[in-house]
Formats: sequence, structure tokens, C-alpha cells
Amino acid sequence: MARVFVDTSAIYALIDRSDANHVGAAAAFDRLRRLRAEPVISNFIVGEGHALLLSRLGPDVARKWLARIVWHIERVTVEDEAAAIEIICSHADKTYSYTDATSFAVMKRLHIGRVLAFDRHFKQFGFELV
Repeated sequence: MARVFVDTSAIYALIDRSDANHVGAAAAFDRLRRLRAEPVISNFIVGEGHALLLSRLGPDVARKWLARIVWHIERVTVEDEAAAIEIICSHADKTYSYTDATSFAVMKRLHIGRVLAFDRHFKQFGFELV
């Protein structure tokens, strides 16, 4: 089964029906389901996703999403964090967030080349957007 990393931007777009990327996110998640691709998120994406939903859509939505996560959650390792710092420091011309960089490190470690995201940073770093 192919694995696809899922970024906070895609999670948010799927949940917030007023988001400009909602239709695209819903179609992409449907495509992943049909292809039986395994969505993978990191524990940092869980934290970032919860915080974003909490601040924009409120505690009920954030709590429901958190309680209903069924995707594989890959824990960011100490080595992933060191790699993330190296990514940020070696790409001074980019504005990668720490969570983005840890996602890149996790994806590289797991050999996942595809990501469901609406964040241009993943493409800049060389991953294929779904």
C-alpha cells in the first residue's frame, strides 16, 4: 500500500468548508481512498492541526478532529529534529517552518515522496503534491 504524507494545510482545507481549497482537498482525499493509499501524519502535524482548528474553528471542532484521528501517526525522532534544523539552516533562502522541516525529515526517513498539501514549501523541497 502506498503511503502519502498529509500536511496541516490539507487537513484544515478538508474540515473548513469555507476554505478556498476545500473542494480540492475533498477530491484529493477521495482519490486517496479509492487508491487505498495510507495517509501518514506526524505528531507535530497533530499538534499544529489541533492548534489551527482551535484558533480558527473553535474548541469543539478541534476536539472532535483530535478524537477521531484514524491515520497512522509517525513520531518525530530526535534525528528528524536534527535533520529539520539542518534543512532550515541550509536553505536560508526559504521560509520553511520547523514543522515543515520535521515533516520533510520524516518523509525522507520513511521514503514517502508524495504529500497532500496546499503549502508550496513541500514542492520547493522536491516532494510531489497529490
